[in-house]
Amino acid sequence: MDAERLLVETGLSGRKTAPRLATNRIIRGDCIEAMNALPAGSVDLIFADPPYNLQLGGDLHRPDGSQVDAVDDDWDKFSSFAAYDRFTRAWLKAAHRLLKPDGAIWTIGSYHNIFRVGAALQDEGYWLLNDIVWRKANPMPNFKGTRFTNAHETLIWAAKSENSRYCFNYHAMKAMNEDVQMRSDWLIPICTGNERLKDGGAKAHPTQKPEALLYRILVACTRPGDVVLDPFFGTGTTGAVAKLLGRRWIGIEREEKYARVAEQRIAGLLPLEGGAIEISEGKRAEPRIPFGSLVESGFVRPGTRLWGPGRRVGASVRADGSLDMAGRTGSIHQMGAAAQGLPSCNGWTFWHIEDDDGRLVPLDARRQAFRLTTAAGA
Repeated sequence: MDAERLLVETGLSGRKTAPRLATNRIIRGDCIEAMNALPAGSVDLIFADPPYNLQLGGDLHRPDGSQVDAVDDDWDKFSSFAAYDRFTRAWLKAAHRLLKPDGAIWTIGSYHNIFRVGAALQDEGYWLLNDIVWRKANPMPNFKGTRFTNAHETLIWAAKSENSRYCFNYHAMKAMNEDVQMRSDWLIPICTGNERLKDGGAKAHPTQKPEALLYRILVACTRPGDVVLDPFFGTGTTGAVAKLLGRRWIGIEREEKYARVAEQRIAGLLPLEGGAIEISEGKRAEPRIPFGSLVESGFVRPGTRLWGPGRRVGASVRADGSLDMAGRTGSIHQMGAAAQGLPSCNGWTFWHIEDDDGRLVPLDARRQAFRLTTAAGA
């Protein structure tokens, strides 16, 4: 170990170092205390499935007299709406501190609580981006016949602030939806069959979320290596999907029985490897390449003649990457706009260059070749 590194790690250099964030683990205990103990600005995305405060007044029975396995655990019980609101504001404040400046949060709920959570999100300074309706393909019926079947839950997606440059993998979502823009109503089944975790023959958790729901959220709003936090970890669906997709994760869970099931579940998973975790990206996600880079690298030589559609207008490439069009000079975009009398233009698609056979191909094809060459040499 060199002297400088030794001074930094022992704290004798006078330089402040950021606390190291340990990931891929479950923290046992209260979520607010645990979040307040983690480094500020260290998390890319938070998925929160908080208590719904269902306010159940007694046992629920089916028409045949059998009892419904509903949520009656102590963690879902609050003395009043005011108590629930205090709890909500406290955990949202702790979560806000943890998020990176461009981080975001997803939280889910039913009609019992989601409107209160949404108001608290805005009061805390989050910037709401979407509300998503998770439409359950196989909802539990309303056994009493006194209300509509409750067939959906609502998710709220919010950025840390109005100015956050949050992650949204638009093209990946489009690819998952047969090349059609993804809508805000998602038809996904609830947990059944082999996906439903059991503990001693009974459901391990009454409100286990389907992996498909978390898969869509993490593909939409994270990149490989991002840190995902779930402050109400339950049986670990968020951690399981994060591990599968090559994201780092942290779970917080106060109930030991849930934490134990989650650990066993995640330990048995193997993450995807290599290119399997890659997703579709649009051109905006590609590195920006100035036209001058092609000129200085020899992909387009100074003096080369570029042509507009149908060869109706031409321009010559200058040594600095600008174009000369009948005595007027400017960038490929400026000259493309001038040629059409328009305020703006994408010069990469307007201008064409002759290939070795004399055929005109879009200038963007030469840029893509340059991008592939530089990527291969990286």
